[in-house]
Amino acid sequence: MKNVSIFVGLDVHKESIDIALVESDRNSAVRYYGTIGGDLADLEKAVKKIKKAHPEASLHFVYEAGPCGYGIYRYLTKAGHECMVVAPSMIPKRSGNRIKTDRRDSIMLASLHRAGELAPVYVPREEDEAMRDLVRARQDAVKAGRVSKQQLKGFLLRHGIKFTGKGDWKQTHMVWLAGLAMPIPAQQIVLQEYINTVKDCTGRIARLTSQIQEVLPSWELAPVVKALQAMRGVSLQVAVTTVAELGDLKRFDNPRKLMSYLGLVPSEHSSGGSRRTGSITKAGNGHVRKALVEAAHTYRLKARIGKELLARQEGLPKQICDIAWKAQVRLCGRFRKMEVRGKKHQTIICAIARELCAFMWAIAKEVKPITACN
Repeated sequence: MKNVSIFVGLDVHKESIDIALVESDRNSAVRYYGTIGGDLADLEKAVKKIKKAHPEASLHFVYEAGPCGYGIYRYLTKAGHECMVVAPSMIPKRSGNRIKTDRRDSIMLASLHRAGELAPVYVPREEDEAMRDLVRARQDAVKAGRVSKQQLKGFLLRHGIKFTGKGDWKQTHMVWLAGLAMPIPAQQIVLQEYINTVKDCTGRIARLTSQIQEVLPSWELAPVVKALQAMRGVSLQVAVTTVAELGDLKRFDNPRKLMSYLGLVPSEHSSGGSRRTGSITKAGNGHVRKALVEAAHTYRLKARIGKELLARQEGLPKQICDIAWKAQVRLCGRFRKMEVRGKKHQTIICAIARELCAFMWAIAKEVKPITACN
């Protein structure tokens, strides 16, 4: 059994884990181990039994990324085992296979892992995942706030009530809402509940934003977040979303890999002498892609460094500010050129977002995390 590797496929669900084993020897067949509970305690017992049956073998685990998170990965790596988390969309599948069961999935994972046909996804550190959870919670709050405002406006529109002033959701608008009187008591209750929901969501967004600002200085990747804000359109929320979702941008060998990871490259269907490109692939992390698309809209204006951007660049090294200015000049110019050529607005935005992430990668290359600076 010396120098033998055993590849273990795990099909993970909330209440159960299906396990399959296969040895590194190409002549050995995949064996279905069985189904265990979904807790780490159940997995620990199964791992001990497998290790006891194969004391000289090294175990290599693999499972699909999903709603159960990275707890299994962290447990197995801390126990000294190799573990890989793979994206379901990147797992090779046979076109003629019409039967899918948990047992078959675990067997397939073990077999593909032995064959070396699986690519791991990036697993964030626990501190990075905590910041990512905080950022995503704020995004959920923003989404809930937008929905609550739409519901309130829809209610008022059904009853022919319109705000004639300027500045929706500002102080004057909220005072106007508080002074509304509906003809029927039940409708007054509905109005007040909608108003309270809007206020609750606004307060929730403010609390989460404050928490991000409070936690950020102690985060290892805080210098990267600060440096990225030297760029036009890259506010605190865009920068912290990018770094929290992607981790250290230097893990990408070149900006093209980052563009592809974010799904900002054109899809392609070529055959023979014909080459056809389509819309962007939209693969990878949608949170960062959305943030970059929002940031790309700011490059429709002429290149300049305003008061807000100047304040964000205060204290940053000159080489970072130079990269940010180079990016602004290029992207603003490219925006205008593409408009003159008659390109669709959404095509222009995607092209600007694609190049924007490349400049962000270049800035991240100039920054060292907190721990590396000490």
